Amino acid sequence: MRPQEEPKRVSNGSLAKKENKVVRYRECRKNHAANIGGYAVDGCREFMASGEEGTSAALRCAACSCHRSFHKREVESDSFCDCSSDSTTKK
Repeated sequence: MRPQEEPKRVSNGSLAKKENKVVRYRECRKNHAANIGGYAVDGCREFMASGEEGTSAALRCAACSCHRSFHKREVESDSFCDCSSDSTTKK
């Protein structure tokens, strides 16, 4: 279980939304036939790092040997509001 984080406050003092972002690198988009005016991709479906995080090998794909920047970047975010105000009050 992860410890809960303190909600971020914006300049006016109100609570801000938190976002948990997961970044994934999908299919390789490197055009291997660009120098002859064609279009050909290698079919690599997902980036797999060649080395440990923090090393230069972590930016090379183990499957296709391309740099991570050639792979399609997808950001999945789970946003939620940690607001203390109650918008539904009963009278």
